[in-house]
Amino acid sequence: MLKRMACFRGVVRLNRLEGGFWELSTDNGKRYQLSGGDAGLRKEGLRVAVEGSVDKNAMTIGMTGPVLVVKTYALE
Repeated sequence: MLKRMACFRGVVRLNRLEGGFWELSTDNGKRYQLSGGDAGLRKEGLRVAVEGSVDKNAMTIGMTGPVLVVKTYALE
């Protein structure tokens, strides 16, 4: 179940748990595991605005928070 599209602002981080995955640490303190986007999004410390939707039904080994399905992103 995807929530409606929204904009999330924050910093991209590499979480090294279980081989590693990318997450977004938002300005309001929430963390989301990133799904989608391209190689340009996957850079440690990158400040971005991501347009996407949260998939509350996605299950991952990440345990970092909900999955954020990326539609587009912009550097800030």
